[in-house]
Amino acid sequence: MTDILVLAPLVIALATGALTLVVRRWPRVQRVTSVAGVLAYASAVAAIAWTVVFRPDATALGYQVGGWQAPFGITLVADALAAFMLVLTAVVALYAVAFSVLFIDLDNQRVYYHPLFQFMLLGMTGAFLTGDLFNLFVWFEVMLMSSYVFVAFYGNATHTAAAVRYVVLNTVGSVLMLLAIGGLYATLGTLNMADMAVQLADPSLDGAPVVGFTGLLLATFALKAGLVPFQFWVPSAYQAAPLPVSAVLAGAAKKVGIYAIVRVYFTVFSGASVTTTVPFVPVESPLAYLAPVLLVMGIASTLLGGLGAVSRDRIEGVLAYSSLGQVGFIAIPIAIAAGTSSASLRHLGILAALIYAFHHALAKGLLFLAAGAIRDAAGTTAMAELGGLGERSQLFSVTVLVGSLSLVGIPPLTGFFGKLLVFEVGAAQYAETPTAGSAALIGVLLAGAVLTIVYMTRVWVGGFWGSQTARVETATVDPRQVGLLATLAALVVLVGIGFDPLYRFAEAAATAAIDTDAYVDIVRMGGEP
Repeated sequence: MTDILVLAPLVIALATGALTLVVRRWPRVQRVTSVAGVLAYASAVAAIAWTVVFRPDATALGYQVGGWQAPFGITLVADALAAFMLVLTAVVALYAVAFSVLFIDLDNQRVYYHPLFQFMLLGMTGAFLTGDLFNLFVWFEVMLMSSYVFVAFYGNATHTAAAVRYVVLNTVGSVLMLLAIGGLYATLGTLNMADMAVQLADPSLDGAPVVGFTGLLLATFALKAGLVPFQFWVPSAYQAAPLPVSAVLAGAAKKVGIYAIVRVYFTVFSGASVTTTVPFVPVESPLAYLAPVLLVMGIASTLLGGLGAVSRDRIEGVLAYSSLGQVGFIAIPIAIAAGTSSASLRHLGILAALIYAFHHALAKGLLFLAAGAIRDAAGTTAMAELGGLGERSQLFSVTVLVGSLSLVGIPPLTGFFGKLLVFEVGAAQYAETPTAGSAALIGVLLAGAVLTIVYMTRVWVGGFWGSQTARVETATVDPRQVGLLATLAALVVLVGIGFDPLYRFAEAAATAAIDTDAYVDIVRMGGEP
């Protein structure tokens, strides 16, 4: 009976979205409903994480919707990897929706803000739980349809242009994904990911077409994650959307693309082999194809995002380009994991990427919300018009400092452990293949770390140090917003100090990502009466 727990986050998000539409005539009730719904969602996610990872007899959960046995029905799977991403999403969403109540204009909240927020959360949740490739596409679209509206939320020319770029690029990505899904179905006759993994493990299967179709999937997933060269939508969309939504887009929605890369490539396609020559692709498996392509994307994202963040003059601009650079730190260890034949290094690479993703969700979510508090207080986030904010609220200053130091990677905050593990993966790869390229990769990681120090120092010095500007002299920081952000900053500190549970959680998630046999068994158990 615990299998039905897999449905709980989906049902809660869907029901809350519908309820916020029903009660829109009563704004206070609508706001309470939205926050209470995300609290219930977080409770359901916590129950899944306990059942799947932390309970003494922990076991992954599989559920066949409507009782239709896999591979013919819709399969939902909650293993350690899905649970890890759900927890990350729940934390960011809870703080974002609570901050939205304090930050977003009441009339805008009443119209459509809260229903769209819930449906965006629904799309992310479905993407993490689905066991079917076509339904992964469906949940992507549910998430994107809500985020399209959020990017155009304020309706002026700049925001509309950002929304158009966002829609066009993601529509192209959706078309590519549908082409890949159709090709894979024509090749394998199934889209159930567990069933696909079983068929791909057959050595008699010609994997050459699969490599080509996974290339289309990689382009789609990289677009969702905002990796170079598909990054064009990221800075403008993050700056156009309401800042609480930007916190969700950067902290959680971007991770849907990363999750899809890990799940599809490592769980589903890792057992495939290429028995014929693929033109211009001298590889033997989809993973071997993924490694160099994703590595180049990760390196380019780290450098381009860092350099772009250094040159921005508004705080949300710095954070938007920073998100591009930070996703490179997630992609690089995944690429190393894909390219190695060492089981331990593969596990370490995914582990490092997951911990860095969790750190980034907390720190970047905190900083985007803090940017909202700054805009509310001073009416701007332009660093030239800020200065001396530290004198207006010491607690707020400490809160932003915690987020900044975590992003930089100062111990004992979560960012320190994330960066340490990423560098450990780079060093392990150099030890395995001591080449100039491996050494250069460590240099790229160092450059990315230095750039992070530079642009976060600019934010801190430009916003909180120095003499007060005219805007800051009249600024009033909302104590409710500061109190909420202070609890998130405390969470960043506590997770860093008590790092072991997060490490064990990520370790279980990394194991689930590469244990294809266990994933197949989960789906089979889900089909039993």
